[in-house]
Amino acid sequence: MKRADKAEKILQMLEELYPETPTPLDHETPFQLLIAVLMSAQTTDLKVNQVTPQLFTKGPDATEMSKLSVDEIREMIREVGLAPTKAKNIKRLSEILVESYHGEIPETMDGLESLPGVGHKTAGVVISQAFGVPAFPIDTHIHRLAARWGLSNGTTVEKTEKDLKAIFPKNTWNKLHLQIIFFGREYCPARWHDLTTCPICSWAATKKRIEQEARKNRKKKR
Repeated sequence: MKRADKAEKILQMLEELYPETPTPLDHETPFQLLIAVLMSAQTTDLKVNQVTPQLFTKGPDATEMSKLSVDEIREMIREVGLAPTKAKNIKRLSEILVESYHGEIPETMDGLESLPGVGHKTAGVVISQAFGVPAFPIDTHIHRLAARWGLSNGTTVEKTEKDLKAIFPKNTWNKLHLQIIFFGREYCPARWHDLTTCPICSWAATKKRIEQEARKNRKKKR
């Protein structure tokens, strides 16, 4: 099956499975979304949603967050992975937003990526979900599934992003990004996954890919 035909079928299946794509991270403003996404690295969305209510009560916006000390922020997010580093980044980026952006977050990729702790993926998530700008942020789920489905060679996240943008319509990127994540969590885990029983991998993955993952699972069981 050609990649374009495969992509069209995958898009149709994901739309049927996930017609609604609520943002997994709880927030009320673009600033709060930025902070939540920043904290989600190496941490589950569930854990982030558990710690943000207290944090956003004390620092609901950049102005109020910038007034908190690094120690105060770190204590409130201590259960999140890499909390010390994230606390420093949250404090500093809040100060920068107040100093340079009147307390608002920039609406461009370059502007977002210039902030402490904000990488390309984080910027992509924020700009797509907060402002509706087409982006295709690649997380571990999407990177893995794109390779399994034969939509990208999977060597780097940059290559995966480029490949997926080339085969999916631009107006689907923002929703599709979440649909693939939801599918990965529900049907297509990283470990002990039998591709032959997966709703998409079973027909989208190559025979070689199915055999490779089967061998990998057998080795892990030894």
